[in-house]
Amino acid sequence: MDKKTVGLSDTFKKDTSPKTFIKNPINGTKFTIAISSAKGGVGKSTFATNFAFALKSIGFKVGILDADIYGPSLPKMMSINEKPKSEDGKSMVPVDQYGVQCMSIGFLVDEETPMIWRGPMVTSAIKTFTQKVLWKDLDFIIVDMPPGTGDTQLTFAQEIKLDGVVIVSTPQEIALLDVKRGIKMFDKLKVPILGLVDNMSFFETDEGKSYNIFGKDGVEKLASEYKKTFLGKIPINIDLRVAADEGKPLVEKNPEHKVSRIFIDMAKNIRKILI
Repeated sequence: MDKKTVGLSDTFKKDTSPKTFIKNPINGTKFTIAISSAKGGVGKSTFATNFAFALKSIGFKVGILDADIYGPSLPKMMSINEKPKSEDGKSMVPVDQYGVQCMSIGFLVDEETPMIWRGPMVTSAIKTFTQKVLWKDLDFIIVDMPPGTGDTQLTFAQEIKLDGVVIVSTPQEIALLDVKRGIKMFDKLKVPILGLVDNMSFFETDEGKSYNIFGKDGVEKLASEYKKTFLGKIPINIDLRVAADEGKPLVEKNPEHKVSRIFIDMAKNIRKILI
């Protein structure tokens, strides 16, 4: 049977199901990990994609779900320019790129199309991605969450079986304010927090001198204050940025890079926590 392209009109319809909060796993997956930031612009999507490939590098089958409906970045970061296919006109087949299964609202719309949607449409889209995508035999699915503590976070926390969340932040005080809100939200919703990551932690020159551009040790101190695991620091690095812009995550492009090794060590730590 010929596969056909899925469009928005076929995919996202008004959800008329009763409002129950039974947490269901995402079909075809074993573990679901959300990557959250609470604050925008702290490198969450870059972290999510590289963390997914770090898990792949240590032997797991991995998928990435871009749940940032208003600002999807997965198409660019993974160099994906195709629409997902459907075998029955109802479900969607994730796009396989570099051996990782991927899904994003960005696959279904033009790059510059704004998603001018109210909350119920966002919730419907999330349910479609978690219920009607044919994820296949995944050990981990990494969910790149939008910033904030809104509809998407509530939908996942209340209705999807999340095995844990990793919170990403810069050490800047203004970012840490939102992290505190995020921690309290996930604790209140009883979603396990696997750990906190200090992203853009410092900049190191070619001569080896370090500059703490956004402050120092703020995320680690916050993790200690809230009794959460501190997973480590990721520096500002031009190779990490270039790889993201080129559409091939650094961990996949150069797994021996010193920053790639940081991601891989974090993946090993998460493996110890969950398995």
